[in-house]
Amino acid sequence: MTPRFRKYSWQLAPASIRDIRQRVFIDEQKVPPELEWDDTDEIADHYLAVDQGNTPMATARLFSTMEETGFIGRMAVLPESRGKGVGEALLRHLIAESAGRFQELRLSAQNHATGFYERFGFHICSEPYDDAGIPHLDMRCLAPSLAHQALADRTQPLILGADTESWLFHDEATMLGLMDSLVGQAGQRLWLYDNLLDHDLYDRYRLRELISAVARRHRLSEVRLLIHDDKPLVKRRHQLVELMRRLSSRMELRLVNTDYPMEDQPFMLVDREGVLYRHHFNKPDGFAGFAASGRVKLMEESFQRMWDAARPSMELRELPL
Repeated sequence: MTPRFRKYSWQLAPASIRDIRQRVFIDEQKVPPELEWDDTDEIADHYLAVDQGNTPMATARLFSTMEETGFIGRMAVLPESRGKGVGEALLRHLIAESAGRFQELRLSAQNHATGFYERFGFHICSEPYDDAGIPHLDMRCLAPSLAHQALADRTQPLILGADTESWLFHDEATMLGLMDSLVGQAGQRLWLYDNLLDHDLYDRYRLRELISAVARRHRLSEVRLLIHDDKPLVKRRHQLVELMRRLSSRMELRLVNTDYPMEDQPFMLVDREGVLYRHHFNKPDGFAGFAASGRVKLMEESFQRMWDAARPSMELRELPL
């Protein structure tokens, strides 16, 4: 079944949108009415899925309270329309609407539905919590445009440990989307090797927050930054340097020892399966893998050799707080 989609403001939305939510959330799932209807409805775009005869089948809303982040919510499919691909088609449509508009998409998923959303590039980013008496988890997609492009021929795109096909990139925007998607799913380990911590690539608020979450996630969390040149970090404040100094037990930066063998290409390793590899230090050209355990194992051995021979940055150590 191929539904059609219509978009409305809350003020002009047909009664069928409210009726679907009433039946699914309030009547079926026993969500209290005072929790179902909220002020967000006033600022959201509301989507209605209808069949070829214009019979309503499903609804959802999409809104933003931050410029670069969109939120999907109140996604509901009527019982008689389930099992027909309506929910999948609706989510695809919402992702398509968000591609190029948002750098990140978020949603709150009921526990049993997380596998459904992972098929579309959303990964879990919270601990379980209760919402209206129903267990939920927060999920996000850190590269909606890439997920939208991949949905035609990939299952679980951008999901660490599940997306088995390599991603090729030749531009900075694609590379940063892949980088953030990998870092955002790191459970314990992030190793980065580059010539320097280029400000355009690494001195970004979102990346800092993602790396901070990795460093704080586990008592054995390990963020290693291995670079050739620390002079740019001394001349200009860098968000990762400031973060590293606050989390010195979880984050460490070392300088490559040029008297020992070293790699000619930069790369990033995430846990045991994620890798982002560039062919040149000064070009956004390379590949990313989300389920590349074999390649990661080879590269981690190389990283470890360079790390063991590396030295701390005395320049950064002497910077005032």
